[in-house]
Amino acid sequence: MTLTAHLPALQVLVPLLTAPLVLLLHVRGLPRIAAIAASLTAFAIAVSLTGIVQTQGSASYEMGSWPAPYGIQLSISAFSTLLLLIVTGASSLALLAGQDRLRMGPQGEPLFYAAWLLALAGLSGIVVAGDAFNIFVFMEIASLASYVLIAGGLDRRALLAVFKYLVMGTTGATFYLIGIGLIYMMTGTLDLADMESRIADVGELRPILVAAGFVTVGLALKAALFPLHVWLPNTYTYAPHMVTMFLAACSTKVALYVLLRFDFLVFQQNLTEHAIQFSIFLVPLAVIAILVASGVAIGERNIKRMLAYSSIAQIGYVLLGASLVSVMGLTAGIAHMFNHALAKGALFLAVACLATRVETLRIENIRGVAKDMPLTMMAFVVAGLSLIGVPGTAGFISKWYLIGAALEYGNLGILLVAVILVSSLMAVIYIWRFVEAAYFADRQVPLVSNGEAPWQILTVTWVAVLANIYFGISSHLPVSLASQAAETLLEHLP
Repeated sequence: MTLTAHLPALQVLVPLLTAPLVLLLHVRGLPRIAAIAASLTAFAIAVSLTGIVQTQGSASYEMGSWPAPYGIQLSISAFSTLLLLIVTGASSLALLAGQDRLRMGPQGEPLFYAAWLLALAGLSGIVVAGDAFNIFVFMEIASLASYVLIAGGLDRRALLAVFKYLVMGTTGATFYLIGIGLIYMMTGTLDLADMESRIADVGELRPILVAAGFVTVGLALKAALFPLHVWLPNTYTYAPHMVTMFLAACSTKVALYVLLRFDFLVFQQNLTEHAIQFSIFLVPLAVIAILVASGVAIGERNIKRMLAYSSIAQIGYVLLGASLVSVMGLTAGIAHMFNHALAKGALFLAVACLATRVETLRIENIRGVAKDMPLTMMAFVVAGLSLIGVPGTAGFISKWYLIGAALEYGNLGILLVAVILVSSLMAVIYIWRFVEAAYFADRQVPLVSNGEAPWQILTVTWVAVLANIYFGISSHLPVSLASQAAETLLEHLP
């Protein structure tokens, strides 16, 4: 068996096995170098798996050569490769950008980067796992490691934010586990593919309906779906800047990935009218999330908090596309996961650049900063345009597909298109408030130090910004993977 055949397992094992080795590196700087090497290797594996899926359609790996459902199987599809590119790419860019100042000091560096690699392994494991229980295991690994990363910075307010995140995350994981337990009780299997076929033979579906409710609510908590989003704003605001960039780009997307897999591959194909119930319940929540979160973002004066509420609105776009239950709608939602990760990752990197020169990331502190940091603010503007959905950027592609999907639904579709356009205008307002302050206002608070951000973080920021432009012009890769994923999710739908 060639090395290529082992890539699905190596996707998880490389960061997972590097994590304990990092703990042994007590020379300053070495833990971060090891974490970068492991993360870049994981990204290279994700790129290789993407090529395999584009050629073969899918890939799988049987741990210990035990066939599913008796053994543990790793499953690679177009949907999972898209998420792997997001997770490993975000991790690599965040690590390359620079090092946050840690509460535990230099001596805590091995612990911090070991936790980072565990979070990377956990998120990757969720995406490739083919059975419900191992999804839970990797979910807990990623969550526990994320709590450490969020609390690792100097801002003490992160401790309260991470406590709220811990409570909400644990509640979500518990709901998910209860749902899986009910399904296992009725089917006797944990393998997702086997679960799908066995539910069709279950005579009494009420426990399955209850399980669907528990799983959906649990994963909605993890994904910060409105109105279960209360943990997200403070978490993004007070976490170390690189941790915010990493988690904002991928953590909620991974939870949405699991939610869509369960709802479309397990529940909708076996529960009568579940697709209709899915749409009726989630379309209003998606619309409210888009409008309310965008409205709150307009009033925020802290840049990170504004971008956090923007993320809640963008999650609403993904949910809206999925709740249309059509190939184009799902393509738009899944592609928006990728495009939002690009835009929000670039924005948080630009914010990290600003943090090297301003004392606090409030609007009054960045007045006139563009004169000293023109490249940083230009990066912020371009990434902001992608978030808004301006043509020529990645964000435009998925919004265009979403508008096309909505128009298939007549008068309701016209209303949804109006919501999308209004929310895009709201995004113009909350991005413009900070751009206006940086370019056209006089400085009131002196900078910590003059000049541009350090070259290392600025270079990585522009790599992310240029990726937004590239995938806005050449969108074949994310759109083709998203379209293939949408067709897979819907191919057995009654």
